[in-house]
Amino acid sequence: MASEKMGELTCVDFWANGYGMRVRIALQEMQIGFSYIEEDFRNQETSKLVLDMNPVYQFTPILLHHGRPICLSKNILEYIDEVWGGQAGRASLLPSDPLKRAHQRFWGDYVDQKIFDTQTRFLKSKGDDKVAIKKELINHFKRLEDVLGDSTFFGGDEFGFLDVVIIPYSSMFHGYEQHGGFDFKEECPKLMCWVERCRGRDSVQTVLPDDEEMYDLHKKWYGIE
Repeated sequence: MASEKMGELTCVDFWANGYGMRVRIALQEMQIGFSYIEEDFRNQETSKLVLDMNPVYQFTPILLHHGRPICLSKNILEYIDEVWGGQAGRASLLPSDPLKRAHQRFWGDYVDQKIFDTQTRFLKSKGDDKVAIKKELINHFKRLEDVLGDSTFFGGDEFGFLDVVIIPYSSMFHGYEQHGGFDFKEECPKLMCWVERCRGRDSVQTVLPDDEEMYDLHKKWYGIE
């Protein structure tokens, strides 16, 4: 489904980019064929392709559809849903009810505005700061666990938009545990059951990287000993 050449639909991304994982999971989940171009951001040089296609943020993911760029992961998810959702027997990522769509977008924004920043500060933290920021990070996920409730997925019975937005973070749960010395299953048991359900899907299995490899990469990025 994915290859190292430009096609009608191309995803430009870095394998460890959680935002880009969202796009790749959505494309796999909806069985939309695409080519793939890897941008290795461990190198300091940004490629001409990224500079040309996303000159504002100069980062991936970028979805190229007939050569035209769509940028920012949640924006890309909505584009995918609008173009391909409900066609050829495919399910939609977002629900049809406007209130439910607004709910999923709200919590999607919560994830982007709260969790990534807290994750970064947590992985950089040491000593007393680590204890405080660890609590903050866990509380963010506890809040999401409350949103999930007893549902199978964040949209109810069907895997959808908010699941796609959140599940890439699970590739760092092992790293959180190693860095902070806690057990996610004890802190957020319902959320971890949801993770197992999501990871049982082919689309998620295909995209999510190895947990140890992700943590090793972040240890180098953040200088974790």
